[in-house]
Amino acid sequence: MSAQVPEVRIIKAEDIPISTSVETSDIVNTVDIDSIQDKSLVLIDQDSLQQIDIVHLHTNTEGQIQLHDDPELAEIDQKWMTLVKHADLYDTASYIVQDIPENYTLDTELSTEVLKQRLAALDAQTPFHVTYNANLEKLINHYLKTRGKALSNLMAKSKYYFPLFEEKLAKYDIPLEIKYLAIVESALRPKARSRVGATGLWQFMYQTGKQYGLDVSSYVDERQDPFLATEAACKYLSDLYDIFSDWDLALAAYNSGPGNVTKAIRRSGGNTNYWNIRPFLPRETAGYLPIFYATYYLFEYAEEHGLYADANFDLQQHEVDSIQVKQLISFEQIQTVTGIEAELLEFLNPAYKLNIIPYIKDKNYSLVLPKNYIGLFTQNETAIYAYAAAEEAKREKPRPEYTEMDQRVRYRVRSGDYLGKIAARYGVGVRQIMRWNNMRSSKLRVGQRLTIYPRRLPGGTAKKTTQTKTTLHKPKGAYETYVVKSGDSLWSIAQKYPSVSVAQLKSWNKLSNNKLKVGTKLKLYKG
Repeated sequence: MSAQVPEVRIIKAEDIPISTSVETSDIVNTVDIDSIQDKSLVLIDQDSLQQIDIVHLHTNTEGQIQLHDDPELAEIDQKWMTLVKHADLYDTASYIVQDIPENYTLDTELSTEVLKQRLAALDAQTPFHVTYNANLEKLINHYLKTRGKALSNLMAKSKYYFPLFEEKLAKYDIPLEIKYLAIVESALRPKARSRVGATGLWQFMYQTGKQYGLDVSSYVDERQDPFLATEAACKYLSDLYDIFSDWDLALAAYNSGPGNVTKAIRRSGGNTNYWNIRPFLPRETAGYLPIFYATYYLFEYAEEHGLYADANFDLQQHEVDSIQVKQLISFEQIQTVTGIEAELLEFLNPAYKLNIIPYIKDKNYSLVLPKNYIGLFTQNETAIYAYAAAEEAKREKPRPEYTEMDQRVRYRVRSGDYLGKIAARYGVGVRQIMRWNNMRSSKLRVGQRLTIYPRRLPGGTAKKTTQTKTTLHKPKGAYETYVVKSGDSLWSIAQKYPSVSVAQLKSWNKLSNNKLKVGTKLKLYKG
């Protein structure tokens, strides 16, 4: 199945009234974007040739598309945002930090006696066994002395993620303290990827993620979706607690697997207390809960240590909303029509690996935006999709095929194979294949079976790609120089030159993004 725009054709309709029928001869398969300025487009169903809608696109003097929002609805959106920003629900959360006092200093002086008292207070309010030990004290002091800036950044990001985590944790009757586990797992980075392939805020391996409903395709990795991955993590943690009836052991099993925890219990003589089985756990898991407890302590006693959220990141969960997409649309197209910052758009939509939201039958893919952008997008939805469809029609090369990733591949080594060749075939690393198959040497034998977790399928699309590239012709002949003016964008500049696209401008001038500076000189080839 291919990720394609729904079967809609577009024709120019400067003077066609709504009631006018459209003849087959009027239909064109592509639209020259240069001709769109202050014109109308008629959307025609590909199969029935029936008119769907007329869309009016308006541009300013610089050629940028102008979206119009309903002023009354925009005012309602603003009132709602003002209301939720002052709601008690958000003011009383323990991780919401007030403005940083002037001349504050980080308090790294922590006496053993004070720490024991604070840990005892935490232990009294949680089902976890938060007990003092010298290693935990060293860890907390180390973080205070070396991780102040990192903790400040994490506290700021927690204002966005923690309400989501708490909502899901409460739904599954899981202790809310487990929200700190995502900090230990990924430092609140939804695109985090471990050396063994665990991915997302909650660091799911492909197989475990699939078991809990997280799909991976050539376009989307649902392990990187904060909403879906948090739901899956809650289900997994609930199952682990049902097995061990202890939250400390459930977290240990989350890190190393239930099998390693049960082996540690047996080796300890049947003990079921984490601190008693800790010497028998894998090395990484033995340090896992102390890191979790240290994080728990530092967030709960942040103010006492002069720790405050970084003021440069001030986005909160109640300030965003989602809308289900109705056709394929790229981040670049969304950015062009709405003006949203590229970095913010990617932060809010981390599951889309190609920076493209596909449209697939029976799949519900959503776009997350700040609420003021949601209103703008909804108000101009038809025009935005018409623009996106016209942009897609201009492409010289179709989008990559939409492919669901299988759980794993069992590869049989053939004559002439070597690890580098096999790794390239599936888009993975040689060391990954060796690790997955417990190989100490890169030597292979014909007939040997290898387990591979592919990042792409042979003949398919790479799994980890930051953006899809258009096939571009190499520049030929003479070129002219264009000096960027105030208000210019790559799209508006491309409007001024026949047969010039945004992708070509970026390629010719070696631009990695769409940002332009006034005075920049751009090459425009005519060949």
